[in-house]
Amino acid sequence: MGVRLRRAAGIALRQYYLLRGSPARVLALYAWILVDIVLWGFITRYLNTLASPGTDFVPMLLGAVLLWDFFTRVMHSVTTGFLEDVWSQNFLNLFASPLSIREYLGGLVLFSVATSLLGLLAMVALASAAFGLRFFAYGLMLVPFLLVLFLFGIALGILGAALVLRFGPASEWLVWPIPAVVTPFAAVFYPVSTLPAWMQATAQLLPPSYVFEGMRSIVTGGAYSGKPLVWGLGLCALYILVAAWVFARVHSTVVRTGLLARYKAESSA
Repeated sequence: MGVRLRRAAGIALRQYYLLRGSPARVLALYAWILVDIVLWGFITRYLNTLASPGTDFVPMLLGAVLLWDFFTRVMHSVTTGFLEDVWSQNFLNLFASPLSIREYLGGLVLFSVATSLLGLLAMVALASAAFGLRFFAYGLMLVPFLLVLFLFGIALGILGAALVLRFGPASEWLVWPIPAVVTPFAAVFYPVSTLPAWMQATAQLLPPSYVFEGMRSIVTGGAYSGKPLVWGLGLCALYILVAAWVFARVHSTVVRTGLLARYKAESSA
């Protein structure tokens, strides 16, 4: 167990050195956070001027943006860590060592934990200072909210890495739009009940929908037991297992067929 943890930590440490040695990577970590918070902060401030007295869009909309950016950051941290190894043509070298798939993915997750928490702190500080967002107004439910989004981000990040591994680096364009595709079904900015029936059925299978439904219920003063989040956590656990299994199967396939050895910047299809 100790050896496995050290190997996973080694992968995370490598990603840290890449980040520390590149100001451009550090800037990318915070640039879109700044843009999203500022843009949506002014939108919510404007909406508050139009709303009836006592209505506050800041915790509802800006809070949703913050949580969704956290999820996106988690997913992209995992996928970008994998792509760093692809771009540097280092992925094949890693598995010339005793490193296992589980340890490799564990290292990417460890790095994602660190970068996502830093990004979250930056978002909370900016949104609180500039627009008066009281992030901790969600109470103790904030912990399961973040946990569900984190776990789902990990699952999609691993799945995105599996897609690139199977179809080659040129297919990375399939990965970046995933959060945007999921957003309408996750009901980030509106209740699930506003969706058509077929989209509601899909929303029930997406853990983030339970997070944002709960967040809106708390903000509007409604009762929220948190029981739906248990179902959301169960879905997250299932999706992580499925994503890890898919990645392992894809890795086994590209090794067996020799595609991994011919892994170039175009395609391995």
